[in-house]
Amino acid sequence: MIAFLRAARLDVQESLRARWFLFYALVFGGIVVGLFVFGLTESRILGFTGLSRLLVTYIQLCVAILPIFVLITTVRSVAGDREAGVFEYMLSLPVPLSAWYWGRMTGRFTVVFLPVFAAMAAAAAYAEFRQIGVAWDLFAVYTLLLVSLAWAFLGFGMLISVLARSSDVAQTGAFLLWLVLLLFLDLVLLGVLVREQMPLELVVGLALLNPLQSFRTAAILLFDPQMVVLGPAAYVILDSLGAKGYLAFALAWPVLLGTGAAALGYRLFRRGDLP
Repeated sequence: MIAFLRAARLDVQESLRARWFLFYALVFGGIVVGLFVFGLTESRILGFTGLSRLLVTYIQLCVAILPIFVLITTVRSVAGDREAGVFEYMLSLPVPLSAWYWGRMTGRFTVVFLPVFAAMAAAAAYAEFRQIGVAWDLFAVYTLLLVSLAWAFLGFGMLISVLARSSDVAQTGAFLLWLVLLLFLDLVLLGVLVREQMPLELVVGLALLNPLQSFRTAAILLFDPQMVVLGPAAYVILDSLGAKGYLAFALAWPVLLGTGAAALGYRLFRRGDLP
């Protein structure tokens, strides 16, 4: 446990000194400030007022920004050390491989999630100060959704970092993975499936296997319980799982994906040719 905590602290310290972390924190902080400046807390849409409207918009922006940030910054964890020539030194220390690997992943999760949560928490604190309505149950669910999304892409990033032999290859793989998931998110590939007259249940199921799509659909469900914008797909989701059942799925599935990808990466890391 001590070795695990030291590895996590080392990754946190390295990330805090990196320039990308400052830019990353400023992006999410700037998004919240911009939403306040444009007066989204004063608007009323579909019964959502106060901070709820800001959270809905913030979550939708996180769908596009958070995954690529997590992937690009995480894929350098193992590949970057290998390319920089410090890989041999790190693995020669009296630290178990499991503590080093999972410690780095936990430290990186702390670094990538805290700015996102801090921006939301600052918005909630400001809303309380201004006596604007804060739906704390909605705030908690959105926080858990962000945790699951960040963990999923963190696991993908660790797997790519283990497989890649250089930072350039790792970043290219991360970008390609993000593009593939965006294709499913924008229903480009799903449109082909519909055109081939595949069952609606199968099409919706394939779509929801994409963590981006499951996250986005859960955010829509919290904003619109009937999910009118999804059309017939909403009936399949609500009839099969129900609102609470789907929220549970949207929270658990990305976590399982990220954990599975990270576990596969750790297995390959242990069985690989270590320096």
